[in-house]
Amino acid sequence: RRTVYLARDRIGISPLFYAEVDGWLLWSSEIKGLLASGLIKPRPDVRGLDYFFNFFCAPQRRTAFEGVYSLPPGHYARIRDGRMTIQRYWDLDFPDRGAERCFADDDKAAAELETVLRAAVRRRLCGEVPLSCYISGGLDSTVILGLSSQEKGEPIPSFTISLQRSGPSDERSKAEESAHYLGSKLTTVTVTPADLVNHFPDVIVGAESPVLDTSCVGTLLLARANRAAGNIVALTGEGADEGLAGYVWYKWHIFQYRAYKYGRFLSQAPRNFALSWLIGGGKAHRPPFFGTGGVRTAQQIAWEFMAQGRERLYTPEMWQRLDGYSAYDDITAPERLKRWHPLNQSLYMSYQIMMPGLLMAAKGDRSTRFSATEGRYPFLDEHVVEFCASIAPHYKLRRWTDKYLLRRVAARVLPPPIAKRTKTMFRAHLGRAFVAASRPRWVDQLLSPEALKATGFFDPQAVEWARQLQLRKPVASLQRFAMDMGLMGVIATQLWHHTYCGGGLCELPTWDPPDLAQTRLYGRMQAPVLATIPV
Repeated sequence: RRTVYLARDRIGISPLFYAEVDGWLLWSSEIKGLLASGLIKPRPDVRGLDYFFNFFCAPQRRTAFEGVYSLPPGHYARIRDGRMTIQRYWDLDFPDRGAERCFADDDKAAAELETVLRAAVRRRLCGEVPLSCYISGGLDSTVILGLSSQEKGEPIPSFTISLQRSGPSDERSKAEESAHYLGSKLTTVTVTPADLVNHFPDVIVGAESPVLDTSCVGTLLLARANRAAGNIVALTGEGADEGLAGYVWYKWHIFQYRAYKYGRFLSQAPRNFALSWLIGGGKAHRPPFFGTGGVRTAQQIAWEFMAQGRERLYTPEMWQRLDGYSAYDDITAPERLKRWHPLNQSLYMSYQIMMPGLLMAAKGDRSTRFSATEGRYPFLDEHVVEFCASIAPHYKLRRWTDKYLLRRVAARVLPPPIAKRTKTMFRAHLGRAFVAASRPRWVDQLLSPEALKATGFFDPQAVEWARQLQLRKPVASLQRFAMDMGLMGVIATQLWHHTYCGGGLCELPTWDPPDLAQTRLYGRMQAPVLATIPV
C-alpha cells in the first residue's frame, strides 16, 4: 500500500520526532538522529523556547529546534502518496461533573484500585532482565516497591537519592525506613550542590532542550548507578500525583475556585497583585486568566510565576520574533473539558503538559535511555489511568488529604507511618548551586553580555539585575522565587544553544553528530541508519 504509520504511546512515555526537509520525511526517537542525517541545520525555534518559559517543560508538538516537531502522545501519523496526516487515536476522558463513579464504601474502591494496580505491576515485571525500583520514601514509589516485591515473590532492590543540604527535600531517612520494612537492598546515590551544576550539561545533552528542573540531574545519576549495578529496568511511582491529585496546587485551587463565585474581580485580584506588585515586570504579555480550554486550572498560577520573568528578561528583538505568539494557543483542550469537575480539569492538563513535557522527558525517558536503562511506570498503565479518571474527586482529594484512595491501598501493604506520609516534592533548589562562589566558569560565560548578545534572546542588563537580586533577596521572597526560575531558564537556554547550535558561548564541548564513515554499519550499508521516506 506504500503507506507508513508512525504512532506514539497514549501518555507520552517515549518520544517520536520528525522533520520534513528537501522532499524527505525523517523520524527518530531522538532529535540527535535527525541532526545526524546532515539534512537539518540546528536552529532555535523561538516559539518552542517561549513555550518552555511559560510551562517550564518541553512543548507538546514543537521542539526547541526550528523545523523539528514532536508527535503528541495518543496520536499517529499516516504517510501516503507524499502526504502526512496526524490524528488522535486516544484521549483521556473524565465523566461529566456529578456523573463520576462512586462506591458503596471506601474499602471496595481501594480494593478495585489495588486490583488494577497489581495487574499493571505484573505486566511491568515481564521479561528476564535485572530490575530495581526507584524510591523516594514517599507513598507512590513505596507502594510500587511493596506490590512488585509481593508479585515477584522476593524483595526487589531499590535505589534512592540523597540531596545534600536540601533540608526537608532530602528523603533518605524515609527511603531507608521503607526499604528496611520491605526487606529491599537499598542503594543511596548522594548528590551534592556541585553535582547539580557539574552534571547539568549532561541533562541538556540528553534532553535535547532547555531544562529548568535541576533535580533531573539526580534522576540521571540515579539511572547511571542503576545501570552500573547491572540493572536494565527500573520501576517508579511516576503518575500517581497526576492520577490521584498529589500536588499541593490542587489544594490551593480549592480557595481560588470558591472565589469565582463572588465575581471576576475578587477571583483575579490575588493573581494580579502577586504578578504585578510582588514580582513586577508589567502585564503586556500576560496569558488570559482562563488560559486552557476556557477554564483556569490549578497549575496556571505556577505557570504565570514562571512566565512573568519574561517581561524583564526578553529582549525587544525576542518579542518581535515571537510576533504575538502565545504558548497557550498551542494547548489543545476538548470542549467537554468545561463539563468536568475543576479538579479533573487540572488533572487532565497535568497529563497533557507536565507529564510528556518534563516527567517523561528530561526526568524520564531522556535520563533512563541516556544511561542505557528503561523506566517502567505502573501508575501510567492505561487501565490505572482510566480507573483514576472515572472515580469521583473525593477519592483523590478528600478535604486536605491527597491521594486518599492510594493511602487506603497503602494501608494494606505498608505500615501506618509510611501509608500516612505527606507529599514531599523531589526537587533541587533552582538557584543556590548556580550562584555560589564555587560555580564553574561556564555559568558566568553563558551569562556574559557577549554570549547573551550572540543568541539575542535575553537582555544583558536584565540578566545582571536578576543575578544581583539572587544575592540580596531572601529565598522566601516571591520575586526571588520567580526570578530564580527565570534565570535558571536563561542558563538552560544558553547552554542548550551552545551545545546544539554552533557553540562559542562557553568553554564546554558541543554536541557533534557522529562520523558515519567510522561506524561498522556504514561499511555494510553505505548509508545513514535513519528512518526516511520521500514525501
